[in-house]
Amino acid sequence: MIYRKIFTFSLAAASLAACKSKPAPAAAATDAVQATVVTESTQYDSDDPAIWVNKADSSKSLIIGTDKNSDGALYVYNLEGKIVKKVDGLKRPNNVDIAYGLLLNNEPVDIAVTTERETNKLRIYRLPEMTPVDNGGIEVFTGEAARGPMGISLYTRPADKAIFAIVSRKSGPATGYLWQYQLTDSNGHVTGTLVRKFGTYSGKKEIESVAVDNELGYVYYSDEQTGVRRYHADPAKGDTELALFGAGDFKVDNEGISIYKTTDSTGYILVSDQDVNSFNVYDRAAAKPVLLARVPVSAINSDGSDVLNVNLGPQFPNGIFVAMSTDKTFHFYDWRKIAERITHYK
Repeated sequence: MIYRKIFTFSLAAASLAACKSKPAPAAAATDAVQATVVTESTQYDSDDPAIWVNKADSSKSLIIGTDKNSDGALYVYNLEGKIVKKVDGLKRPNNVDIAYGLLLNNEPVDIAVTTERETNKLRIYRLPEMTPVDNGGIEVFTGEAARGPMGISLYTRPADKAIFAIVSRKSGPATGYLWQYQLTDSNGHVTGTLVRKFGTYSGKKEIESVAVDNELGYVYYSDEQTGVRRYHADPAKGDTELALFGAGDFKVDNEGISIYKTTDSTGYILVSDQDVNSFNVYDRAAAKPVLLARVPVSAINSDGSDVLNVNLGPQFPNGIFVAMSTDKTFHFYDWRKIAERITHYK
């Protein structure tokens, strides 16, 4: 009995020590931009969103969000934040992205692709039905000691509409940290062919967030605690780093990246300053993007985001900005509120 009491006390003490060693996330700033919509909760751990535009009726567009757990899922939300579909049975889905018009059996299909970390696979679903079209998944980082896929962004090459998945991982080498796969049809299922390994890694923490600018042909990724790196997204254009920016602009981690386009060549790059519940805004058109504004938001400890400049109806006439929040939700923002803060930033 005495032994059991001591053992129980030791577990409780260890648990308390663990709680003390990991401080609670900071609350949102008093002047934070408030979400227009907060979604219904995921079961475990909301992590990354992607926006799918319904081209027939943009007001019926969808947000797909990951629930990062060994018993994880993809949650599909309408623009009111209600869950309209759940794809479960996924082993720690991490990040998700969307592409339009992949040819399957000569039919253009919109797809959502998520990294499934515990199986080292990409899982691919047809939109809006969310039916699998990957024949069980595409293995990534095959043969590597460090696999664990995390971040993903889909690049559609303007010249030929070829679609590529650029994938990051939990850990990796100093060079060749990201792998890029071309996605193509194989008897009605999506298959992936490795076309290059690229990307410098500082070794300080990890690389999770990846974002592609289709029009300008760039891929950006967050080398956490170092800055944001930019490369050509087209593998035919080489693997030279084009820019490293944001060093010193973040409290701890630079995280989720999303790109708002005002024209084909201008706009903003938004990068989460995770530990202060804020997004740093950079000039999309600059050779080396410069900090334009800091925008505090109601989402807490956000490390995943997406943004779009399409009219999605009366709540989001100039587009929508979506950020995950560590309370198992996703926050939808009227872009006009974000734009106002950028314009009046001092």
